[in-house]
Amino acid sequence: EKDAKAILKKMGAKPVKEKAAKKADDAEKKRDEIIKEFSKIKGIGPSKAEALYEAGFRSILELKLQPIESIARVKGVGKKYANIIKDYLTPSKDEALEEFSKIKGIGPAKTKKLVGAGYRSKLDIQVASERELEKIIGSAASEVKKSLGSVDARGILAKAEAVPPPKIEEPKKNAALRKKIQKILESSGEFLPRSVVDEIIEKIVNTDIPDKKLRELLDKVVGDYNRAMMDPLEACGIIGAQSIGEPGTQMTMRTFHYAGVAEINVTLGLPRLIEIVDARKKPSTPMMTVYLEGGYKVNRDMAKSIANKIEITRLINIAEIDTDLGNMKIIVNPNQKAIERKDISMEDIEKKLKSVRRTKINRASNSIEVLPTDETYRELQRISEELKNIKIKGIDGIKRAIIRKEKGEYVIYTEGSNFEKILAVEGVDKTRTTTNDIYAIYNVLGVEAARNSIIHEAHNTLQEQGLNVDIRHIMLVADTMTADGTVRPIGRQGVSGEKSSVIARAAFEITVNHLLKAAKKGEVDELKGVAENIIVGQPIKLGTGSVELSVDIGKMSKGE
Repeated sequence: EKDAKAILKKMGAKPVKEKAAKKADDAEKKRDEIIKEFSKIKGIGPSKAEALYEAGFRSILELKLQPIESIARVKGVGKKYANIIKDYLTPSKDEALEEFSKIKGIGPAKTKKLVGAGYRSKLDIQVASERELEKIIGSAASEVKKSLGSVDARGILAKAEAVPPPKIEEPKKNAALRKKIQKILESSGEFLPRSVVDEIIEKIVNTDIPDKKLRELLDKVVGDYNRAMMDPLEACGIIGAQSIGEPGTQMTMRTFHYAGVAEINVTLGLPRLIEIVDARKKPSTPMMTVYLEGGYKVNRDMAKSIANKIEITRLINIAEIDTDLGNMKIIVNPNQKAIERKDISMEDIEKKLKSVRRTKINRASNSIEVLPTDETYRELQRISEELKNIKIKGIDGIKRAIIRKEKGEYVIYTEGSNFEKILAVEGVDKTRTTTNDIYAIYNVLGVEAARNSIIHEAHNTLQEQGLNVDIRHIMLVADTMTADGTVRPIGRQGVSGEKSSVIARAAFEITVNHLLKAAKKGEVDELKGVAENIIVGQPIKLGTGSVELSVDIGKMSKGE
């Protein structure tokens, strides 16, 4: 063995371990170089540079081409640093103008057009197709592409995996079935998303299904999945409108009792759907589902204490208010059972009565006398009316709170809503408590939560009427309503009224007003949308209408 090693050494052969070590060193060296290159980006440190490397980025070019959302999803980077990276890598308008002015074949006018269209670097021009450039700079596009060349962005973008897929930890039986399903799908060249595969596994994992039957099942699922996919440039808007509008004609116009809580009325059916798409500031029957945490959700007395704390209690609800005209005073006689049930003491009532202006308070054992400082009948009547509506306990807006036991825990349903203040109450589970007031959710939790609320409320409203509408169509409505970061109605006060096309706005509602205002301002309709092109009799830029064909007359005349 020693002799063999000596001979190999003389021949210049290196041991396998040494080769592997050198390979590892080279990889480590390359890794350090890339991280060092990323660290040059102003505003990010070595840790962020390392995170970018671990996510699969291997050059500044890849970062330039990657959408900001993908960079933001990298673990340890986030939206803030993604913006810093993009700002650093994207030249300013002035820098772009200077860079483009050096390109052969385009003058100052075309340079400005490129910058105006959003191009900021030579790389942007290299990635763009010649056809795209022709729309901006005309016939000069061909010469520009020849001088700069092209970059295939698809290969670069495919390399960078912003968040590596999570490892699936599951029982061996499930893992074996998943492997079998993936093998069948790969052999037929088909694809199913992980969520669909998970559902198939959940349904059939405990059945001894033969391979032939499994293949037939997967063929059926793949067929259904492909049919559910949208064709490129399909008119999804009109399909979504049809999908929701057609069953909407069968909806009822009544206010129903809330499912499972007969004491609470809630608007359902068509009126509720109109409220949702109109983005009404206040629903006609606001309500909340308040989930509890810890001991509160399993102990009825503790749940009752929260219900008492949030339900608004006025003096008229717990006491008799008598006016003694002869002695010019008002006598408040609290109902002892009512105040015990509501967990209110005489001291609480007395404290609230002291807040009434221009009065003196005398407390007896079971009653409280309220005397006006100005002894007139008018003043006595004013104080009497004020006392009836004085709030002793509770949160504004919560008219009633009802406790129900569901799935082993106590849940509070409220008539009325005050989302922000309810979430601040101790014992309330902030992660599950909901309201049907979409604007309250928007103001407290933001636009993404409001979008989810629109989807949830609209879907539930349709389902309660026995109508099954594809959730994606409802999601499209919610996306349209919240696209600009606020909650906008669909009607003329929102989405429809804010269209850039004059003709589309006029076609929706108040036609004459829109046309007069547009004429006064000298607006020009570019005819880029659907409605306006249909009105003037032009093909729409959707489906087959989106394809543009051109004929080379020169070649036709030559007979080629």
